[in-house]
Formats: sequence, C-alpha cells, structure tokens
Amino acid sequence: LPQAQLFGAEKIAQPEKNLFDWVKNDNRRFLHVVYRVGDLEKTIKYALLRKRDIPEDRYSNAFLGYGPEESNFTVELTYNYGVDNYDIGSGFGHFGVAGRLITREPGPVKDGSAVIALIEDPDGYKFELLERRPTSEPLCQVMLRVGDIDRAAGMKLLRKRDNPEQKYTVAFMGYGPEYMNSVLELTYNYGVTNYDKGNGYAQIAIGTNDVYKTAEAIKLCGRKIIREPGPLPGINTKIVACLDPDGWKLAFVDNVDFLKELE
Repeated sequence: LPQAQLFGAEKIAQPEKNLFDWVKNDNRRFLHVVYRVGDLEKTIKYALLRKRDIPEDRYSNAFLGYGPEESNFTVELTYNYGVDNYDIGSGFGHFGVAGRLITREPGPVKDGSAVIALIEDPDGYKFELLERRPTSEPLCQVMLRVGDIDRAAGMKLLRKRDNPEQKYTVAFMGYGPEYMNSVLELTYNYGVTNYDKGNGYAQIAIGTNDVYKTAEAIKLCGRKIIREPGPLPGINTKIVACLDPDGWKLAFVDNVDFLKELE
C-alpha cells in the first residue's frame, strides 16, 4: 500500500487529495514503543538513555535503547505507583533485536535472519534476538497480532509472506527499508479475528510534522481518535492518539516538540 493510504485513505474522495499528499510526504518514523512494568529498576540495568519521575501523576518512566533518541527507536518503560504486575495478553508478540555473533551454532532462520534466542525480561515481555546484517536500528521490530492483515494499513507495506503450512500470514510495515528502520511485524493466524490485548503493552509513538493535519487524515478515514491533538500537560509536547482497526494504540508526536524534550 502507498504510504499515503493512511488507515484506508484510498477510499477518500478527491477534495481531500491535498491532505493525503501531505501525509505521503510527512516526516515520519517510529520514535518509541511503550509498555508497563512492575519494577523499573529490574529492567533498566542496561541501555538506559534517560529516566524521569512524575509524582503528581504517580508514575515514572525510563527510555532504553541502542542509540540517541534523536535518531534511534527506543523502548519507553512506564511504572505506575503501586502497580507491580500487568497482563501482557495474547495480542502482543515480541520485540525484535538485531545483533551479530562471531560464532554460533546453526539455528532457525526467519525471513533471512537467524533467530539466536527468544528471551523474556523480568515482566515477561519476549525479545527475539536476530542475527542479521548490520543495521542502524538494533531494536528493529515490534510484533503484534491482528485479526485481518489486509485492513491493518496505516504505513508502507514493506513485504508480506503467507505460510499456509503453519496457517499464518505476516506483513512488515514501516516508514523505510528494514535494514535502516524499525518496523511493525503484524501476524494474522488463520481464523483468529480477535486477541486479548491485556493492559501491559501500551502504544507505539510515531513522529509527525503536524499532529493537527494527521488528526484530520485519521478522522477522514473513519478511525477512532482517543486523544484529540494538542499539548500534553506538564511537558507541552503536542500529540494525537488513535486506535488502528484492531484496537492497537498509535500516538503521533510533534517532531519539533519531541526534540525539545531531549534538550
């Protein structure tokens, strides 16, 4: 699907063409993926970029990754005061982390990348370690399960593969080639149209040049906005949040405001 087809934008009439031309050329990339944990300190033993505490809203969060947030995809961990356990659900799959080993035993190969291991963090979230060619985005994938692979539009389809023997289809979607960018790995298991999303995985954040124009495009496509565009209290970063066709949350973040957060 062309990148301009945001959430089914191919069905929009001619008067909105200029808006979707803007969407096509918007400067978008995955900023971070957010999930909730019961103990920040157990999880941030490595790759910590920054940490902040918001006592008035009773939560803390930490940003982890393999490079500066200005250019790299990161994980945002959120700890809500007094909550030490979350339900991951069956819809979230895993995070993919790319790396290279000097020597290794032969192992299974997934889409050209050898799977080194599947591990869990202290809260039970799975990380799939992949041996693949060098990449500028080591945190390279977020795998989510969807009920209909063809309706899960919203960004550029990079590749799609059907596996009838194991009864699933997988699509990789994003804003640029996989060897340079992080992607969403969407998996459809034959006959399964709904998944329990739990309350652990929160959202994926995507940069945009204009949250207000992005909101217009989302509304025109008939998708559900769950937070109208505007600044967040306290930090004044402008965002707009919506749900994709499967109910997964997407938060679009103003690019300039996001960089100000990092100053």
